[in-house]
Amino acid sequence: MEQAYLSRARNELTEQIIYHALALREKNPENRAALERLSAQEGEHAKFWQELLPGVEIRPHRFTIKWIPFLRAVFGVTFTIKLLETHEKDAVKTYRAMLPGMPASHRAGLEKIIQDEESHEKALIGQLKEKRIAYIGFIALGLADAIVEITGVHAGFLGVTGSTLIAGISGVIVGFAAAISMGSAAYLQAKQDTEKSPVVSAFATGISYLCSVVLLATPYFLISAMLVAFVVSTSIGVGLLAAFTFYGAIVFDRKFLGEFTESVSLMLGTALATFLLGALVGKVFHVGGKNF
Repeated sequence: MEQAYLSRARNELTEQIIYHALALREKNPENRAALERLSAQEGEHAKFWQELLPGVEIRPHRFTIKWIPFLRAVFGVTFTIKLLETHEKDAVKTYRAMLPGMPASHRAGLEKIIQDEESHEKALIGQLKEKRIAYIGFIALGLADAIVEITGVHAGFLGVTGSTLIAGISGVIVGFAAAISMGSAAYLQAKQDTEKSPVVSAFATGISYLCSVVLLATPYFLISAMLVAFVVSTSIGVGLLAAFTFYGAIVFDRKFLGEFTESVSLMLGTALATFLLGALVGKVFHVGGKNF
């Protein structure tokens, strides 16, 4: 039991230090206050476990503390905090299992920790406000649409030409035009929302679309075998979908597997449909597999 107490104490102390460090870096006063309250709460939890371990020195997880600033800089404070909290559901189950064997003098304290983990911490995290989160939907729109559309374009060329160069150039041209179109649509959509900047919304959508296009087209400029280039490009698309779906699942408390499966199915379904269309066009016009 002592080892279990020590594990929980280290986790709570680590989170106390992390939340305090994040608060010091936070410019938004409301976010800073919420993070400081989270830090103080985790400090109380760490103190609780320390009382059950008299004479034992509690040390935080130094590695976790070191990589948190990088995570916050790249993905934002909301993602970082919610990622840290993903283990709390298991922690609550562990705490409930510990209750019967907990000394009577500390049982009420553990029940309070369970209550904090189940409700209070979620309320504090819900107070966090971050501009990038407001534009996640526009980034997701550009990213997902680009992956589905450009993978479809490349799949269609499997049945039309054996030239990876032509397929790659076609994907870039189509993608560039579509990025402008998607950015314009996002601009008009954001004008109806007083809390979002139309320019930032258009930029987020267009740039995310264009970046996806470039990544998906790159294999066609580096690989001469059409099928291999398609497989590599599609794998990149799946990787992008996985990364962004995971980000969204953490930030918005969604189920990762369901959304990821749906997105990949849509991408592959579109690719299959355009491949069949490309094969038909190639057969009708007798151009299938030719290197123009």
